[in-house]
Amino acid sequence: MNLPITIYQHSLNLSESAAREALDFIEFLEQRYSNVQPLLKQQNATEMFLAKLAGGLSEDFPDVISDNDLGSDACRETLD
Repeated sequence: MNLPITIYQHSLNLSESAAREALDFIEFLEQRYSNVQPLLKQQNATEMFLAKLAGGLSEDFPDVISDNDLGSDACRETLD
């Protein structure tokens, strides 16, 4: 006998209000634990992406970039 059937058979012995309370608790557990796994997978995927991205820079890439390293903006003429 599997667990859902066992839970169902026990619920038959409860009053209507107790069965409703049991259902509310099961729905609470479902909501609490059903979202945990996808969130962990998403975090792991993000961490893997960032690790690949960070490892993609060459070793001679400067650690510190200042405004002096950046080019200056040039004014552009508007198109008429």
